[in-house]
Amino acid sequence: MAMRAVAAPRSLRRLFSTSPFPSFNPPPNAAAQQQPKAEPSTNLFVSGLSKRTTSERLQEAFSQFGEVVHARVVTDRVSGYSKGFGFVRYGTLEDAAKGIEGMDGKFLDGWVIFAEYARPRAPVTPPSENNMSAQYGRQ
Repeated sequence: MAMRAVAAPRSLRRLFSTSPFPSFNPPPNAAAQQQPKAEPSTNLFVSGLSKRTTSERLQEAFSQFGEVVHARVVTDRVSGYSKGFGFVRYGTLEDAAKGIEGMDGKFLDGWVIFAEYARPRAPVTPPSENNMSAQYGRQ
């Protein structure tokens, strides 16, 4: 006895689908939405750090490629653990370029880290009157 495949009604396909969304279509200009490369500077942004990495260990690793003026692992205020990223400041642009070349994509404390030029912070805009929230019931 031959069985014919019958297409399930649309409602049943949605019911038995493994994806909560019908389909995913990426935006047409996904590459255009990425942030541009940062301007070369002596300050580097380092991501992918282990939770065990300390500021001293970060400075030790990057000092192989030039004079490190300052190195800091960003930590959580409450727990004190690393947030997984940090900053390294070199004395010269040449040392910073060597630091990126030497450490980008390399292992540090068992994790692959990524180093790039740090972008300047976006300016903080004060909240407008319409955007201010009431302070816990006070109007």
